[in-house]
Amino acid sequence: MRSDSSTGPGGRWSPVRLAENGSVKIAYDQLQGPAGGEPLLLFMGLGVSRHWWPTGFCQALAEEGFRVARFDQRDAGESTHLPPADTSNPFAALLRRRGTAYTAEDMTDDAIAVMDALHWDTAHVFGHSMGGLLAQRAALRHPARVRTLTSSAAVPSDITGLANLRYVNFGTVAKIARKKHPRTRQGNIDAALDLARGIASPAYPFDEAAELERITRLADTGVTDGAAQSRQIGARWSGPKLATLTAPTLVLHGDKDLIVRARAARTIAGSVPGSRLVIYPGVGHDLPEPLWRTVAKDVGALALES
Repeated sequence: MRSDSSTGPGGRWSPVRLAENGSVKIAYDQLQGPAGGEPLLLFMGLGVSRHWWPTGFCQALAEEGFRVARFDQRDAGESTHLPPADTSNPFAALLRRRGTAYTAEDMTDDAIAVMDALHWDTAHVFGHSMGGLLAQRAALRHPARVRTLTSSAAVPSDITGLANLRYVNFGTVAKIARKKHPRTRQGNIDAALDLARGIASPAYPFDEAAELERITRLADTGVTDGAAQSRQIGARWSGPKLATLTAPTLVLHGDKDLIVRARAARTIAGSVPGSRLVIYPGVGHDLPEPLWRTVAKDVGALALES
């Protein structure tokens, strides 16, 4: 998914605000536009900030009638970063049975805190990558607050520890991780560009110059923060099973995703009664720009079911 922190044509973000979940503060903003519309909360993936949601895609969602808000997970972007845990290796944290910093329930409650701050009693939720995993868990833990769920490029919510080996392509992840970058602004930029190349959709052109310009403007520190990623990925889930999810659900995945195998989407869709599965040909672990309006229309159609 192309990063974009600009306002973009036709879109302008509100000033950043902070929601509170206990001592943790969660940064969020909202796409400004006409009053009214269905509330939609966006969950971004591992380690990175909310600015990785492209404004153009968010605007396409707004044109489908949504009020769009996005937030930084704890340990990402402008939200609270927690003290160091006992590992800074995301691989080790992923394969453990139990995390030590906080739980996945804590992370889903962060999203509900954002909804509370926005005065949204209920909302549609859309999560990409690890954000898709957390959006599933938010719908399971807080079913009365979630109208619909869209899960994109994510693993099933029930999966922990060694079970991730079935769905995560550790070869590709390790290849990206082996490229070491200093914790400097330029190091963050270089690491983010490597990540963007690694998740790009092979059937769609990768505009490296444009991607570099966006990433340079963004300079997200989360791409190189292995300790924060480890705390996020190590957050363990002990909530309801995926098969009990009741919200109308759309499951999206690319058939050329080299990070999370498409079988993950099939497992999610097979577990959630009445869900709709869409596998995009030639799409990797991102949402390429030519698909933005298609995806937005599918999310809009799902909202009509709720």
